[in-house]
Amino acid sequence: MSNNQNKTAVVTGGGSGIGAATAIKLAKEGYQVCLIDIKEDKAAQVKEEIDRAGGDAFVLDVDVSDPARVREAISKVHQKWGRVDVLFANAGINGTVTSIEEMDPDEWDRTITTNLRSTFLFVKYTIPHMKQTGGSIIITSSINGNRTFKNIGMSAYSTSKAGQTAFMKMAALELARYKIRVNAICPGAIATNIDQNTFTEDDVKEVKIPIEYPEGNQPLENAPGKPEQVADLVYFLASEQSSHITGTEIYIDGAESLL
Repeated sequence: MSNNQNKTAVVTGGGSGIGAATAIKLAKEGYQVCLIDIKEDKAAQVKEEIDRAGGDAFVLDVDVSDPARVREAISKVHQKWGRVDVLFANAGINGTVTSIEEMDPDEWDRTITTNLRSTFLFVKYTIPHMKQTGGSIIITSSINGNRTFKNIGMSAYSTSKAGQTAFMKMAALELARYKIRVNAICPGAIATNIDQNTFTEDDVKEVKIPIEYPEGNQPLENAPGKPEQVADLVYFLASEQSSHITGTEIYIDGAESLL
């Protein structure tokens, strides 16, 4: 724990699911954590849990697609703690699930903006602060768009997730000289509440390709992964244990995407 004393982490989408589990894990391991979420009340509950366990956290309400707000948020972290060691760019939505033919261009833009533009913005505005000491950037991508394309109707989501992986590789190479590592995690089904940001249109039935897995579609555990399992992976990528790993996407899906 002493190795991480005074180290700081920024977690976007920190109010729930993978973000919340990771914030709690990082705080437990000694990191000071900034929780960024648009739903501040949920993030406040996570902060309370961290406080009760003796950790140090604060909450910022940020629209992750707004450059001025993102820049200001990262500056506040640096002002408060004097450094930024870890960025977990995790905030995202599933968006509207519909056929490409019926997809509203504004809905397409909303998903790409919330998922992909926000990743770029957080990385961009973290670089000046992270250059000083080096650090680790972890991006939440997905099996969708990287290894799985059967979730018909999720074209915008899959495109944003594939884009995050390409961006991660570009960033890893560009930032290596500053000892900033950049990696992506690609979860499969994880028990979270991202479905609250999912809007499925009837049009998708027209283009759906039915697939049945009589024995279930998560071979390893026959159940979705847990946010805490993903948090363990993020902590590994944040820590010195992964000091030679950069430019890599790591799948965490119990072999789901191999089916």
